[in-house]
Formats: sequence, C-alpha cells, structure tokens
Amino acid sequence: MSTILDVTVLAGDGFSGVVKKGQTMRMIDLEGNQAADTLLYNAHDFTDRYSAVDTITAQGNIYLTKGTKLMSQNGNVLMTITEDLCGRHDTLGGACSQESNMVRYDIGKRYMHACRQTFLKYGLAAGLDKRDIAHNINFFMNVPVTPEGKLTFEDGLSAPGKYLDLYANMDTLVLISNCPQLNNPCNAYNPTPIRLVVTE
Repeated sequence: MSTILDVTVLAGDGFSGVVKKGQTMRMIDLEGNQAADTLLYNAHDFTDRYSAVDTITAQGNIYLTKGTKLMSQNGNVLMTITEDLCGRHDTLGGACSQESNMVRYDIGKRYMHACRQTFLKYGLAAGLDKRDIAHNINFFMNVPVTPEGKLTFEDGLSAPGKYLDLYANMDTLVLISNCPQLNNPCNAYNPTPIRLVVTE
C-alpha cells in the first residue's frame, strides 16, 4: 500500500482533489465532534454528481455507514464506505450558508463564514460552476430525524481519531468544506481539523 496524499484540513478550510478508481480516502476526525461537508462528482463529467435521493433509495436508509454505496444522479457508484468507526453520517442536513445562518440564528450571523463559501472557493478552482454546488454529505455529523419528520442538529457521535474509508469505484472529484459552524452543536461549537489520507 502506498500513500498518495496526506493532508490536514483546518477548521473552516476546504479541500478539492481527485481520488482515482481503486484508491481509498481515509477521513479522520482528529479531535472529535467535527462535521466535514462533502460533495462528490464523476471526475470526467461534473453533471454526474452525488445524489442523496439515489443513495437513500439504493440502501433503504437515510444514514450512511459501512457498506453504503454513494450513488450519482446517473445511477453510478462514485464511492463506497468500506470502513466506519463513527457508525452514522448525515445526508439530509445540507450545508450551512450565510443566508441560513441569518434565518436560523440571527441576522447578525449573516457575515460569518459558512460551508457554501468554501465549496464555491474550492469548487471554482477545480473547474466547477456555482450551479454545480448541489446537495452534500455531512460526514461525522449527527442530524436525527424526529417522529414528526423534522431535522435536529445534535452533538456528534464521533470522537478523537475516529475515521471512515471511502473507496473510489470510479475517478471521483472530492470537494470538502471542513465546517466552520459556531451556532449549533454539530462541531461542539468549536470547529477542529480533519486529516485526509489517500492510499492505493
């Protein structure tokens, strides 16, 4: 096994890179209770991107964990979760934005940094367009669904050193915003770094 990439993504920062077919990306929650917002794309056709609807339908579960195939809107398997020490990840809560910060918390929060800004910064640099920023996965994030069908943002289920492995079933562009959110407990009100290790 050889290491292709080993990088630490600071809280509030982002990452973009292609994980080639057959490679595995390990995402490590270094300090625990961090949320890593993630978008996936067919590296050769950005219109073929991660689909929460197709992923949920394929596995019959709203939560992601070991064995989950991350499906694209064209029915392709982009990546598969082959190991997961956390046990559950969110695919419904979406990414924070300046607008949602303002609506959910306070008008004064509008100018706080948010995941959508990070997605745009790293996405544009990778050749994506603003319209390509679609629904995302929230790795390590705990978003329970109430019996009434509402989403709630709770303390994470992760802990320092917990990780998941993402096996690339095809060449996949991975776009990550290491969430800077300070207004709900998804990051324990204290965003921290994650580590990405790509091997083959």
